[in-house]
Amino acid sequence: MAVKIRLARRGRKKLALYDVVVADSKSPRDGRFIEKLGTYNPNTDPATININEDKALDWVMKGAQPTETVRAMLSYRGIMLRKHLQIGVNKGAITQEEADKRFETWIADKESKVQGKIDRLAKEKAAKDKARLEAESKVNKARQEAILSKRKVEEEALAAEVAEASADEGEKALEEEGQEAVAQMEAAAEESQTEEVKSDAGADEKVETPAPEAEEEASEEKTKAKAPAAEEETKGKAESAPEEAKEDKPADEAKKPKDAKAEEIPAEDAPSEEVKEEKTQAEEKKKEAPKAETENADKAEAEGKTEAKADNKEESKEG
Repeated sequence: MAVKIRLARRGRKKLALYDVVVADSKSPRDGRFIEKLGTYNPNTDPATININEDKALDWVMKGAQPTETVRAMLSYRGIMLRKHLQIGVNKGAITQEEADKRFETWIADKESKVQGKIDRLAKEKAAKDKARLEAESKVNKARQEAILSKRKVEEEALAAEVAEASADEGEKALEEEGQEAVAQMEAAAEESQTEEVKSDAGADEKVETPAPEAEEEASEEKTKAKAPAAEEETKGKAESAPEEAKEDKPADEAKKPKDAKAEEIPAEDAPSEEVKEEKTQAEEKKKEAPKAETENADKAEAEGKTEAKADNKEESKEG
């Protein structure tokens, strides 16, 4: 039967691990096998290969055919080179010591290369990590600076808002104080106006109350002043009437000497009747004079009141 050295899948989903086995070519991939030679992990860099080199060389020398993947693995570990050297020893082309020496030099060079690759990969990884950390630190610094600048802007905006609010509050307080002062001034002005109106009303009442008495006194004085004049007029008329009567008596006596006594009595009575009429007229004038004066006083009082009201209205408008 044909024997092959191949890989059998192990591990789990998305994390494949392989066993290096010697199995019949007709058996399935993950089925029965003859012998397990080692493991292979392709998930690492470089890939991890663990193989029993002596057993692998024995099976290769027996004629087991490795698959392409397993051949590359065997070449990587130097098993195919050992097979070539062993065939030369078997043919007598080289000695065993020389073959071993050649294999040792090759394996040392290979290990140095593998180690160099591992070191290079580690350095690259460290450099990548460092660059990533630097980039992250830069991003963090930029983010912190942005946050600080944003906070500064917010603090400045908040300070400006607070200042505006305080200024608005101060303006409102000043406006309220001004309004209160204006209201107080208006109240004081209204109170002063009311007091002035009251004082003016009191003065008007005081002036109005003694006015009738003064008018009565004035009217009495006027009547007293007019009464002597009327009496003098009446007396003058009375004196002139007897003289006229005396002047008329000689003429009448010359015309009618017989009826002198009879006519003397009416001549004497005539002046008395005229005096009575004048007295009655004077009394009527005295009665009418106070009425006219009272009417004039009432008119003056009404005019004074209207003028006072007009002055109060003008003062209230001006206030």
